[in-house]
Amino acid sequence: MQTIKNILNDFAHITLKEMDSVKLMDRTDTKFVFNIIQLPKFLEQLKENYSVLDVNGNRISRYESLYFDTQNFDLYHCHHRGKTNRFKIRFRKYVESELHFFEIKFKNSKGRTIKNRVKQEQIDELIQNKAELLLNEKTTFRSENLKAKLWVNYSRITLVNKHSPERVTIDLNLNFKNTEQDKTIHNLVIAEVKQDKALVSAFIKLMKKSHIREGSISKYCYGVINLFSEIKHNNFKPNLNLLKKILYDTTARAR
Repeated sequence: MQTIKNILNDFAHITLKEMDSVKLMDRTDTKFVFNIIQLPKFLEQLKENYSVLDVNGNRISRYESLYFDTQNFDLYHCHHRGKTNRFKIRFRKYVESELHFFEIKFKNSKGRTIKNRVKQEQIDELIQNKAELLLNEKTTFRSENLKAKLWVNYSRITLVNKHSPERVTIDLNLNFKNTEQDKTIHNLVIAEVKQDKALVSAFIKLMKKSHIREGSISKYCYGVINLFSEIKHNNFKPNLNLLKKILYDTTARAR
């Protein structure tokens, strides 16, 4: 981790306020997964084209998210069946900036991700007040039918393209927990390219050059599978097998 921090210190940096112009609340997402052992060499090759988000002197930030679903995991099963027009519903804490939001992510039939959120004083296990108003405005779900299911916590590096409206989020130290279990995935990196529309991307070019295939699984769904062993996940098996291979890939550094 210290090597990664040292490399990030060589990046030009950008503040939260400066990043407002690339919030990309309506966007396309492209995901990649790889072993953390590859991250330092990738970062070295991205310095020329990207700035790194710096929050109060931190270039790696902690995110803590509490996800909600129905009793029968209807939101999870929509993802599992590959349905479009699906939702993720969560409270999120941005630790270093001390900000809290209630957030709704919607994936539409055109493959675009639309995020709506409202500021909160803290994370709550009940959806109420302003959070409930947003839920009622943006979805057909009722707050009384949604329950807090699990926490998804991780460290995030946010890169912002110097030349075009693009952000790249790089998530590591993934942790899932509920009232009964607590699991950390140490070696996995989930990177996501966020753009208003498909543009030339130095990050995507680097992934293709490095033979990193596009594709992943949502962090929420991965957490559900890790903590709720009885849940159906057959459709995710190809991605889960890829993740397992990446986690135990000891040859990654050489490539």
